[in-house]
Amino acid sequence: MVGFNTPNIMTITPSAAAHIRKMLSSRDKGETALRVGVKAGGCAGFEYTFAWERTPRPDDLIFDAPAGGKVFVDPRSLRLLDGIVLDFDTSLLSRGFVITNPHATSTCGCGTSFSVDSSRQEKT
Repeated sequence: MVGFNTPNIMTITPSAAAHIRKMLSSRDKGETALRVGVKAGGCAGFEYTFAWERTPRPDDLIFDAPAGGKVFVDPRSLRLLDGIVLDFDTSLLSRGFVITNPHATSTCGCGTSFSVDSSRQEKT
């Protein structure tokens, strides 16, 4: 496992960091981080996955959020998550984590499904 605090790999906004900290505290299940990943599927080819985790997997990359909180990412997902901005939206129309992904060539209205240029596509 490798720890990162590098903005050009993943930017975690203060709003996302605050929600991560809040959820970890309120869940009180021993989890220490939010896992962000990518899997094949969804309306556009790939979809983001989110889960609360207690410990990182051996090959995970660990990103430190501002003012505490952590995000775990597996190496296969990082290929499609490199350069993202992880935010948390609290608008009237939606509430949840939002990813701005520079590699996404299109997104679905659901907000969790996206496609990428074929040069980035490998089995995920």
